[in-house]
Amino acid sequence: MDDGAEKDRAFLRRRRGAPEEPLPGRRGRRPAKKASKGKKALVWTGGTMAFVLVAGAGAAYFYIEHLNNNIASVSDDGASTGGFQKDKAINILLIGTDKRTGKGNENYGDAGSVGHADTTILLHVSKDRSNATALSIPRDLIVDVPDCPTTQEDGTQKIIPGTQGVRFNTSLGQDGRTPSCTMRTVTELTGVKPDNFMVADFNAVKTLTSAVGGVEVCLGKDIDDPDSHLKLSKGTHTIEGEQALAFVRTRHAVGFGGDLSRIGLQQQFLSALMRKLKSNDTLSSPSKMLKLAEAGTKALTVDSQLDSISKLKDLGMELGKLDTKNLTFTTTPVIDNPAEKVKATVVLNESSAPQVFDMIKNDISFTAVKEKKKKEAAAVAARLKGTKAPASEVRVRILNGGAVAGSAQETLSWLQNEEGVTKSENAGNAPAELAKTTLEYAPDQADQARRLADIMGLPGSALKPGESVTNSQGLPAMTLTLGKDFKGAGVSLTAPSKAPEGVQKSTADKVECAK
Repeated sequence: MDDGAEKDRAFLRRRRGAPEEPLPGRRGRRPAKKASKGKKALVWTGGTMAFVLVAGAGAAYFYIEHLNNNIASVSDDGASTGGFQKDKAINILLIGTDKRTGKGNENYGDAGSVGHADTTILLHVSKDRSNATALSIPRDLIVDVPDCPTTQEDGTQKIIPGTQGVRFNTSLGQDGRTPSCTMRTVTELTGVKPDNFMVADFNAVKTLTSAVGGVEVCLGKDIDDPDSHLKLSKGTHTIEGEQALAFVRTRHAVGFGGDLSRIGLQQQFLSALMRKLKSNDTLSSPSKMLKLAEAGTKALTVDSQLDSISKLKDLGMELGKLDTKNLTFTTTPVIDNPAEKVKATVVLNESSAPQVFDMIKNDISFTAVKEKKKKEAAAVAARLKGTKAPASEVRVRILNGGAVAGSAQETLSWLQNEEGVTKSENAGNAPAELAKTTLEYAPDQADQARRLADIMGLPGSALKPGESVTNSQGLPAMTLTLGKDFKGAGVSLTAPSKAPEGVQKSTADKVECAK
């Protein structure tokens, strides 16, 4: 082991509060000198398989102390929400780099790389755990990297200046950026603030696939890629170890030969591994589950909010509630960078990317799930159907229930001056803040509610059948309460109900062949 790795190991022990030498009477602590602790070096490599490591870690909690010693953690530097919660939607950022670390990995990644974000997935799990979306973010996407407060090895804080108009992959490694910088970049890009981050090394692909006895993948053509060292014939194959790593690293022999093609291949591989992880063949085998737990925790680096097997187990239990048919893999919609003659980078597709981000922010599934939810959604949508009263007959009192100061007056002016809702008035602040904007109305005001919803772009879920209130003229009126989600007068609050046309997606339960 080189001096740099030993220095990083020592830093990780200080970060997690672990002793340099085992304390008396504490069973399961391995001496710091053992080579297996080298897995805890402060580098973030590979990362493609961080997504599935939780499944193995969460299943093997019966030797917690031993597994705890395998886990490395680094600070989230305040970039996260503070950690996932069981009663809320979950957003986990999964990061991998192109740094060559680990035995047998010299031929992978970029020689001399500081460790950029080579593979990044934002995993969103719905609040009710009925569905999930794994959103891949291309490494060559042009983004703005914000300023990043970063914890240094000596525990001090350093603000690494942001840069504008650079590749997404430079959000990690460049100028000493840590995973928390990638987390801040994702928040700025998507509007979604991750709860936690997870990173794994190249060895995770090799050890996890071997632990489950290989995973089955499908090829639509022969592949012979001298760069990734993958050589497979057309058809179905069971791959593990070095061959599995070559599979997720190949790009020149599939699709258009670029990073976007490789992302599709990685999504196919992750789907196959998820199916194998959740199969009876794996779950019913104690030896496989033990191997998975060892492989997952040794290859895993997590943020400081997720630094024990107990926390990973809790996260694994939440992810375990998912049905693979409702786990959707998709990629951030992008187009070739129009500023380049020789195409090397991509930029957001502004016609569809915002809709994809909004679906994740609003916890909307990319797949159809649960007939009950469909019926509930239909009932809510029905509130918008029917006759609409003229704008001049709409009577409404406007309250600010968590929107930006002045929003009630701004909305009043807009409604009266531009939309003809002259029977409206500013009622000041609501007694309590609301996360979502609501419109409460009596049964005989439904036509007024539909008109106001149409004008303001309110979704059916914002309409709350209830009671009317008395306005300043002593007449019955509806109550519009502007919540924290209010974006400004004239800005629609209706979230997209399905993925935009042309967005490529796949689900984890289906076998797809790489082409």
